[in-house]
Amino acid sequence: MRMVDLIAKKRDGQTLTKEEINWMITGYVKDEIPDYQMSAFLMATYFKGMGDAEQAELALAMLNSGDRLDLSDIPGIKVDKHSTGGVGDKISIPLTPLVACLGVPVPMISGRGLGHTGGTLDKLESIPGFRVDLSEQEFKAQVATIHQAIVSASGDLAPADRRLYALRDVTATVESIPLIASSIMSKKIASGTNALVFDVKVGNGAFMKTEAQAEKLAQALVAIAKQAGVKSVALLTNMDQPLGITIGNSLEIAESIAILKNRGPRDVRDLTVTLAAHMLVLGGKTQSLEQAIGMAEDALRDGRALNAFKQLIKAQGGDPAVVDDPRLLPQAKYRVDVKATQAGVVTGIDTDALGLAAMRLGGGRAQKDDQLDLAVGLVLHKKLGTPVSVGDTLATLHTDSQDTSAIEQAVQRAFTIGQSAPAKFQLIKKVIQG
Repeated sequence: MRMVDLIAKKRDGQTLTKEEINWMITGYVKDEIPDYQMSAFLMATYFKGMGDAEQAELALAMLNSGDRLDLSDIPGIKVDKHSTGGVGDKISIPLTPLVACLGVPVPMISGRGLGHTGGTLDKLESIPGFRVDLSEQEFKAQVATIHQAIVSASGDLAPADRRLYALRDVTATVESIPLIASSIMSKKIASGTNALVFDVKVGNGAFMKTEAQAEKLAQALVAIAKQAGVKSVALLTNMDQPLGITIGNSLEIAESIAILKNRGPRDVRDLTVTLAAHMLVLGGKTQSLEQAIGMAEDALRDGRALNAFKQLIKAQGGDPAVVDDPRLLPQAKYRVDVKATQAGVVTGIDTDALGLAAMRLGGGRAQKDDQLDLAVGLVLHKKLGTPVSVGDTLATLHTDSQDTSAIEQAVQRAFTIGQSAPAKFQLIKKVIQG
């Protein structure tokens, strides 16, 4: 077999066999196939795409390039959630203890933030003492004991994906749907999960800007899951405005705690409950989504989900006192209000711009090795459809710097204020069953 022949085959829009894909991925991990040839293959895939079986074989080949966690000795159906990333997306934090307290094991392997989107691990590390780098033994023992863990991926899980992602990053092939889907699935299947709920973000604050793009990705994810024998469902959710009212690490932990106390912004609560319900159905707790929603709402009301979050924090070395007193979380030195200069109603929000503003304050990474300021970020006072008067506060910057004038201007520009109310915001656009 020759790599040049596989490049030509994909260039001409043909389907690679399982054997060809396995040979290519194995050879690349062993440094027998050079980056320049793999780059050519990635670009051919970007333009020609892949079929369902082909992208599933790619995901499985990347999965088999490293270790696979075996969670079979933990009773129950293990269910995880994957979000494609958005601004203010703190859902994993209240979702994990909510599902766990209802008896479904959640072995969540999560990521860090890059660019305008925040990472669950960074947010959790704003809790004093919280560890995300558990050993495999610690991870499995914790899921077995308290039904939940949120950790970083081991370098031994899907190493081919790590190398391919780095190459995609510098060859303008990140946006290829088969490559995105196989990348996500190789890591998720490697984590030992039996079922998956996908939260595929769509809108100006998401990587997928159009509903057609997002639906194509969602279909690819559930197709690969089906080929791999993993039960799944995908939700297309709206990222034309940030989720909730906070953007920034410790700020989003405080908002997550509010949700677990059965308070907090309606959109965060609704999405948390809906995703939890789908996880409960996949986890075999009920066949009725309506009943699952009721179970999740009860667990928020009666404090079980909040107690489960305290258990999670304590198990991973954090200080559970932050749940009762969120002021123990990192606090920024300064608050700067960004005011409206015209009256009307918020008709548009540049969600990307708000995510980038939080990053420029120090709350996100422009480069992978950037150090984060876990205290900084934004609190929103106005969202889509909200009336605005001149002088109203649109957002408050939480900052450790007094030199924020450029960021203030960027935040102000992110809000479009018109005279007629926008169409009703639809948080969940579509559900795609696996």
